Amino acid sequence: MAKKRLITFLIALMSLPLVTIKTVYADDIYSDGKVGEARRVPKDNEFKVCADSNNLPYSNDKGEGFENKIAELLAKEMGKELSYQFWFDRFGFLRNTLNAYRCDYLIGTTTTYDAVDTTKPYYRAGYVWVYRKDRGLNIKDWKSEDLRKSVIGIKDKSPVTVALDDNDLMGNAKPYRIQRDLTASPGELIDDVVSGEVDIAVEWGPLAGYYAKQSGVEMMIVPIPEYEQVKQTGKTLWNISVGVRKRDVERRDEVEAVVMKNRDKILKILDDYGIPYLEPEFSSNLDGYKRHKQ
Repeated sequence: MAKKRLITFLIALMSLPLVTIKTVYADDIYSDGKVGEARRVPKDNEFKVCADSNNLPYSNDKGEGFENKIAELLAKEMGKELSYQFWFDRFGFLRNTLNAYRCDYLIGTTTTYDAVDTTKPYYRAGYVWVYRKDRGLNIKDWKSEDLRKSVIGIKDKSPVTVALDDNDLMGNAKPYRIQRDLTASPGELIDDVVSGEVDIAVEWGPLAGYYAKQSGVEMMIVPIPEYEQVKQTGKTLWNISVGVRKRDVERRDEVEAVVMKNRDKILKILDDYGIPYLEPEFSSNLDGYKRHKQ
């Protein structure tokens, strides 16, 4: 009797319609937004950007950031309508924006950021030293004596802390939160250089350049040399690309062509905002993959 029931079950199972099984990737756990949430279907005529509503110089909800201006340029060149999904750029940003299909583009991300697929890089950014010109400091590298005489403002656990520690300068450091207080200006570190709270800031180039230009005080901005050859965890310079969802190859290639065609215009935007930049380089595997170099 048990055998008969088993045969009956197997026949019934075989009679069920075939079901297409979705291939599941390891990173799908991070790529589907909130469970049970209705997913937006991207339209062909929209250029929807994931951005922070209050994070100058990158973006804000008034369109005043340099990444807002790059987004406007790319949308116009692609003949698409620009819109945004705003979310504070902190833990959970990708999960609640790009990977939840609420938007489709990151205007600026590191080229080898494995959580997304990226275009070829369109500029290279790094950390800089920033100080008031009237202080008369002379800083060229981590061995500069003026560093040892100064209070150095630095983001806690940022890559440049590796070089700071290696050069026995941690005792000179005043740490700042790497994930900023949303009630404070993104330019807090530069504001403290202006006021004299710290003598020197070690800051990410785009933030430093923009807020130094806005400060009304003549400032020195000195690029920090690459430290990756000493310790990989202390990497200072990074290539920057447009990002899209993983495996969204068609979208990536479409926007990449427009970025490369309009790169001179994009660099003019960076100049207008006082953003220091370099030409992209591929000196290590953290600078790009094979497709980025072709």
